[in-house]
Amino acid sequence: MAIRKSNKMPQAAILKQILKRCSSLGKKNSYYDEDHLPIDVPKGHFAVYVGENRTRYIVPISFLTHPEFQCLLRQSEEEFGFDHDMGITIPCEEVVFRSLTSMLR
Repeated sequence: MAIRKSNKMPQAAILKQILKRCSSLGKKNSYYDEDHLPIDVPKGHFAVYVGENRTRYIVPISFLTHPEFQCLLRQSEEEFGFDHDMGITIPCEEVVFRSLTSMLR
């Protein structure tokens, strides 16, 4: 499954918009650099929070093109929305998430 394409925006723009809405880049503390980017997340990656314990995982942006990961993002939006401070929260068990992401690499 792919993210629904808008008639007005290409899929790449939609994915950028999702990342922007989900990020916690606006927070200022010692975990962020002067550009408000998390210092422990390498360029080309983003953080997600998974499972009941909200364990943080750093995943490559290339995952956004995989239909399986897009499905997780849709589930995340349905369950949690994108207007919160935590960042992207993936609603699945950690073992399932690790299994899926190991297949995407």
